[in-house]
Amino acid sequence: MIVLDTHAWLWWVSNPELLGKQATAAIEEARQRREILISSISAWEVAMLVQRGRLQLSLKVHEWIARCEALPFMEFVPVDNAIAVQATCLPGDLHGDPADRIIVATALSHGATLVTKDRKLRDYPGIATLW
Repeated sequence: MIVLDTHAWLWWVSNPELLGKQATAAIEEARQRREILISSISAWEVAMLVQRGRLQLSLKVHEWIARCEALPFMEFVPVDNAIAVQATCLPGDLHGDPADRIIVATALSHGATLVTKDRKLRDYPGIATLW
């Protein structure tokens, strides 16, 4: 089971050539097993990027996300109370970006590997990552 960081999700859907080889292979394997998770905070991040003009999608953001939600091999994980609290209690030195903390907490709570290019997240101890 894998959790896609927001950029990994965007790139996988729109620009798969930007993904690392290991990430591409892991996503394909998880797709076949129907074990791709995405935190709902990533939907918020995508919508914020579109609203701020930092990202353009081929569809309206709600339509783009709805199409992703309809994929049978992908599951969006809501930010429940346990994940929200765990995001505030992550040990060690992890930057203060709340979205990244929630994504890490989501992966930890599901025992999943986090697919991310973010070096700070990949260097964070206690979570399995790949790129």
